[in-house]
Amino acid sequence: MPGISGIVRSADGWAVEHAVLTVTDPRGRQAARSQADANGAVLTEPLAPGVYTVVVTAAGYQPVARTTQVATDGSGSIGQVRLTPEDGAIELPPEGPWVIDPMHSSLVVTARHLGIASIKARFPELSGSIVVERPVERSSVRAEIEATSIDTGIKMRDDHLRSAEFLDVEKYPTIGFVSTGLRQRDGEQWQLFGELSLHGRRREIELDLRYGGFGPDPWGGVRAAFHAETQLSRSDFAIDYNAMVRAGVAAVGTTVKVELDIQALRGNTLPDL
Repeated sequence: MPGISGIVRSADGWAVEHAVLTVTDPRGRQAARSQADANGAVLTEPLAPGVYTVVVTAAGYQPVARTTQVATDGSGSIGQVRLTPEDGAIELPPEGPWVIDPMHSSLVVTARHLGIASIKARFPELSGSIVVERPVERSSVRAEIEATSIDTGIKMRDDHLRSAEFLDVEKYPTIGFVSTGLRQRDGEQWQLFGELSLHGRRREIELDLRYGGFGPDPWGGVRAAFHAETQLSRSDFAIDYNAMVRAGVAAVGTTVKVELDIQALRGNTLPDL
């Protein structure tokens, strides 16, 4: 037997699958709660007959409140609810393909050194594509990094990092990422889920993603900006180099921080600049 049902849509008609419906009784007590599915549909458990207040909320959107009557069979309907963006919310990028611009993007990995300092390594050779869909949670990302391009600013150290003790670039020349999901946390903050292929291993990872907006560039194109961060454990990818120094401190930390600043250009190809 159904409870309160409805459909949650954005102003332009797309499902808002992260929306939450909260039902309160006349005394202000929460009576039910439901999260929208991939089609924007919400459905609570059956409720006692009467009048209830329903509030629909979603990150990045203004809340909507309605009252609804629950019948004797425990069911009610709020119909279709249209959510409008919050004031000042950043507009999502247009649908379609986007290509990562390596000239205006960066990938930096930071590791602890000797327990007291940090080493930063850059990977300038990266490429990839983004497909923006509606709802935006169905968007996808693919990226590839040339492992041999690692650059810490010191050739001897870079050669060591390319060796079999670390990245083993002769055997594993590329690092790959394929997204498996996207979820909005609040406003401009998202969680990007995916599979990372590194050093012959494939692992599920999660990135904290911040969307910076989109707009025209000086060359007639349209660009979107993203910043993403995550932490990786070297052991998850069988990178087990553990040289020790005095006092038992590892020469290189067991976890690394990954930071990406990405510019993507709308379309399938990069222009000749």
